[in-house]
Amino acid sequence: MTLPFIAPMLATSGTLPPVAQDARWAYETKQDGQRAVVYLPGDGSVMLRARSGEDITAAYPELRPLGDALGGTPAVLDGEVLALDDEGRADFQLLQPRMGLVQAPARAARLAAKTPVHLVLFDVMHLAGRSLTALPYTRRRVGLERLGLEGPFWSTPSALVGHGREALEATRAHGLEGLVCKRLDSAYEPGVRSRAWIKIRNMRTADVLVGGWQPGRGRLTGLPGAVLVGQRAAGRALRYVGSVGTGWSEAERAGLAELLRAAATDACPFDPEPSAPGAHWVLPRLVGEVRFSTRTRAGLLRQPSWLRLRTDLTPEESAADLPDTPA
Repeated sequence: MTLPFIAPMLATSGTLPPVAQDARWAYETKQDGQRAVVYLPGDGSVMLRARSGEDITAAYPELRPLGDALGGTPAVLDGEVLALDDEGRADFQLLQPRMGLVQAPARAARLAAKTPVHLVLFDVMHLAGRSLTALPYTRRRVGLERLGLEGPFWSTPSALVGHGREALEATRAHGLEGLVCKRLDSAYEPGVRSRAWIKIRNMRTADVLVGGWQPGRGRLTGLPGAVLVGQRAAGRALRYVGSVGTGWSEAERAGLAELLRAAATDACPFDPEPSAPGAHWVLPRLVGEVRFSTRTRAGLLRQPSWLRLRTDLTPEESAADLPDTPA
């Protein structure tokens, strides 16, 4: 059967629905992976398309048996491809080596045998020749769960109706990326970033030492486009943890530029020295507070943004309570 192309529905960043409306929403864990629309023609084959529409099936050979999971019933499903760490949590860094292997099936097969991915399914948009996109979320969700799609490399986690605050706190307590809130009466809107789906990303903060900067371009010429930041436990070498390029107003960026020039040095303060083309090094005496989502396995901050300059802290005070190893 020829299945219709369906672009994935997208969530809008936001906050929890009002308490008075809590019972009108379902809550699902926000996963840190690669979005995939799954096409099951009912002939034993399977095709996975990324959010861009690219065919990514060859990158995940361990998911091919899913083609037989519904027998001859054709379907289009929505989900997320994950790579799980030793504690069963999604780790985007583990997934990255798999994402570019569409044209390298032999290598994809080797990595699949070593570190298989897991596909989380959370919606069904087409089933047995019928479009379900106009149906409310609740009916689509019931239909998805009735399919019984549980296998060695795929599953259909349950969704929680109501209790949004508790659900969000649970994701924070377990170190998960966040929460997706879905209105129970919402249709599936292909390709639309809709307010009927709200994503909430758990963000954390950390104090960092500024050890360098990279020049901006265009209107930012002569100003820092990004600062290079590090952390260390008391008495230890400064460990590079990332590049921060957002979070300033124009006035704050200009003020920071003056402080960076005053702290200029020829020696890189990081150990080991990071790969940072065009970097200008500074004495690590400026303390900043940054917001970030998670850390990579190497200890780098993911999605960092600048919050403020911590003039109330000395470099020694900022380092006093930092971990010796990445969190």
